[in-house]
Amino acid sequence: MDPQKLKSLFDVSGRVAIVTGGTRGIGRAVAEGLVSAGANVVVASRKPEACAEAEQHLQALGGGDALGVPTHMGELGALNRLTEVTVERFGGIDIVINNAANALTQPLGQFTPEAWQKSFDVNLRGPVFLVQSALPHLERSAHAAVVNVISAGAFLFSANVAMYGAAKAALMGFTRSMAADFAPRGIRVNALAPGTVDTDMVRANSPEAQQAMANASPLRRAAHPDEMVGPVLYLVSDASSFMTGQVLLVDGGLTPH
Repeated sequence: MDPQKLKSLFDVSGRVAIVTGGTRGIGRAVAEGLVSAGANVVVASRKPEACAEAEQHLQALGGGDALGVPTHMGELGALNRLTEVTVERFGGIDIVINNAANALTQPLGQFTPEAWQKSFDVNLRGPVFLVQSALPHLERSAHAAVVNVISAGAFLFSANVAMYGAAKAALMGFTRSMAADFAPRGIRVNALAPGTVDTDMVRANSPEAQQAMANASPLRRAAHPDEMVGPVLYLVSDASSFMTGQVLLVDGGLTPH
């Protein structure tokens, strides 16, 4: 292989990426990685102050530029505004990272319509409609890539988090459908399925539950959010140019596959 080509495999300089849930946890780590690799990154999150802080932090890293855009994934108008602001600022969209999620759950047999709607609006409808909003711009990109962050829970018995697990499994289904439909347009669509990662979502559980989650995989620990950066960079860069419609399990061996 040509050495210069090898060096450029993970280079995303000048590409424009949207990262939802980009102010903390996996999303923030991924945003930091993309900026450091040369991309211009738009982080989206519900809280304006968190977006402003993340924008300043990312700009200070050097590499690519950054912008924070307050966005609620459950509001379709907000998703259209997110893509519009991104294109106004950076001229296009090359990468969409659907990372934002809602961990709301209720026991099976005790679902309320309100909880159901809140969960599926953020975990499923929002990501699908964000890609739809970005689609015209992705079609114009020479390096278009979408990464839907699902969960190892999409493959497991997830009775305790049934709504969340089901939404993530459905997003995996949309990932494969999008990949097949968008391939002729030069757009690759893959999914990342993390296992237990040391994030605010995991820390919201009791210490005993956190320990059980960490011990569930053969590696018997939780991942650091930074450990998701390499896999995502692989999925959005030329290093994975012949890969679409796939799920990359990064779960410490939790899921037999």
